[in-house]
Amino acid sequence: MASLTDFLRRLRGKSSAAYGTIERIPDVYSPQLDNERELLVSLPAHYSSQETRYPVIYMHDGQNLFDPAMSFSGSWNVDVAMAELSLGGLEAIVVGIPNMGHERIAEYSPFEQTGFGNGRGDLYLDFLINTVKPLIDARYLTLPDREHTGIVGSSLGGLISLYAFFRYPRVFGFAGVLSPSLWLGEGAIFSFIEQAPFSPGKLYLDVGAREGARHVANAQEMRDLLEAKGYRLGKDLLWVEEEMGHHHEAAWARRFQGALPFLVPPAEPARSDRIARLIARTKAASKVTESDEQQVLRFQRMRSKGE
Repeated sequence: MASLTDFLRRLRGKSSAAYGTIERIPDVYSPQLDNERELLVSLPAHYSSQETRYPVIYMHDGQNLFDPAMSFSGSWNVDVAMAELSLGGLEAIVVGIPNMGHERIAEYSPFEQTGFGNGRGDLYLDFLINTVKPLIDARYLTLPDREHTGIVGSSLGGLISLYAFFRYPRVFGFAGVLSPSLWLGEGAIFSFIEQAPFSPGKLYLDVGAREGARHVANAQEMRDLLEAKGYRLGKDLLWVEEEMGHHHEAAWARRFQGALPFLVPPAEPARSDRIARLIARTKAASKVTESDEQQVLRFQRMRSKGE
């Protein structure tokens, strides 16, 4: 029997009403990490109308988000989840940032870890914030302020998303933290968050009961720490402990769809005076002066440090 996902994917070819499009931006060079990768950008169904600006969700492990053929361990079916979300009147742009294979652990690690070496998490987030985000904001109809900018991932991607929310509070206003690898660096994330200032916004945190006692206990401890910092369950913080959940893409895909209505803020009319002021402030703050075409070409043509 065909799955619901397969059925919805077949419908996608017959109708553009529920599903948007997925665009690829190839060869995006990172001067911070000295590597390059393709970006996958999922646009809402009504994006072509040019009448709305949208929140943006930046997601790690981009090859696992849309196409099962690209995935190394299963797909989140994010395009299906976003189509379902749109039925409730919420839409967003999703930017999938693929991992770099053997460099994945280092890039998603903000702390040192015995056996893995120095983490490159801050360099990866520098790439996301100062290379990827300006490119996306220049090319697409985004709402670039922190309230409408989120970061989502699972496992090590969940860890780097939680870290980013507190490390860069002026950039990210919401974070989806699925089955985070809180053990990394001997639990250094706990002391980091304990010492970090309270950052307003929304946090989704979850774990599967079948991930193992250690993972469940760590996630529960993080939930308690976030509550102690002032995040209110059901208000600023949504906690899910899935009884039958495993540490696997299928479980994250299932829970991600449930997290979206809590995390994603509404889109806004593209031509409102408030949006015009917001875009002007954001561009001034980030010093983005290139045109869309110039910026896309620059990022695609970079091949070595210093370019």
